[in-house]
Amino acid sequence: MLESINKIRKEAEEFGSGAAEQFRLTFLSKKGKLNGLFEEFKKVSPDLKREMGQQLNVLKNELEAKFQQLQENSGAQGSEAPDEDLTLPIIPDSVGSIHPLSLIRRRIVEIFSRMGFSAEDGPEIESDWYNFSALNFAENHPAREMQDTFFVQKGETAKEDLLLRTHTSNVQIRLMDRKKPPIRSIMAGRVYRNEAISARAHCQFHQVEGLYVDKNVSFKDLKDTLLHFAKEMFGKDTQIRLRPSYFPFTEPSAEIDVTCFICGGDGCNICKHTGWVEIAGSGMVDPNVLQNCGIDPEEYTGFAFGMGIERITMLKYGINDLRLFFENEKRFLSQFSGI
Repeated sequence: MLESINKIRKEAEEFGSGAAEQFRLTFLSKKGKLNGLFEEFKKVSPDLKREMGQQLNVLKNELEAKFQQLQENSGAQGSEAPDEDLTLPIIPDSVGSIHPLSLIRRRIVEIFSRMGFSAEDGPEIESDWYNFSALNFAENHPAREMQDTFFVQKGETAKEDLLLRTHTSNVQIRLMDRKKPPIRSIMAGRVYRNEAISARAHCQFHQVEGLYVDKNVSFKDLKDTLLHFAKEMFGKDTQIRLRPSYFPFTEPSAEIDVTCFICGGDGCNICKHTGWVEIAGSGMVDPNVLQNCGIDPEEYTGFAFGMGIERITMLKYGINDLRLFFENEKRFLSQFSGI
């Protein structure tokens, strides 16, 4: 026993200036050599226990003092300031930035909130009723096909099918179901369509839709609302143009164009030399949609509009590839840190 104690004492003395943590693991840890000696001490004969116990305690104190010394030496070395090269450039600001889609979404919601529109939200996994049927989509409409929509679950009937919503119009239906006019709300969120991913299309994107239902709401109200939005978003000199279109849930319907803010309407690559860029679809809410939600179309009218947040962002910042929004590329996102 005494021979083992002297052997470990010698090893500790020869340890030199090694790492303090390595010394602790070797000698003082649960599986270290000192603990092994205490296990061996249990087998010592009673007449030697007093002497060996004293020797063990002396060794323990020596090892702990050595460990403390190694710690102090290690701390002193670590506290020395490293040499610094003052000619190196400063480290750039590492604080993150708000995503461009979030910037534009907040801006859109802010503009419409000042016009009295409240913000609403709804589920991204939706039933066929709220996504299609209540919005006046025909039973054989192409949007109901698998090649256009992501279906999550097929029910016994079409109305029981579950799918990833293809637009935020489902929130409009849910809102009109639970709340009676007057209604003036805006809905922003992620939507999904079975599209091939390219510079101009993606299987997921973001929409903002607006709904206003009340007595005596007219098409002029729709035009004035969108004109005010365009001037707030793109500049006070911006004008809008309405082109006749078709949507199942509005009648009449119109596409909304704004004067190109890049060329001022003179013609450029952004507007394909037409002087106009499309930003939204809109129209008066179809009477069938109001009836599906329990609202009397003889008493109330309303307008609705919808626009892609990605499209507005691409126009606002001159971005030419939709995929950049979803790739989390730091070089791309860092451009918006000062906005």
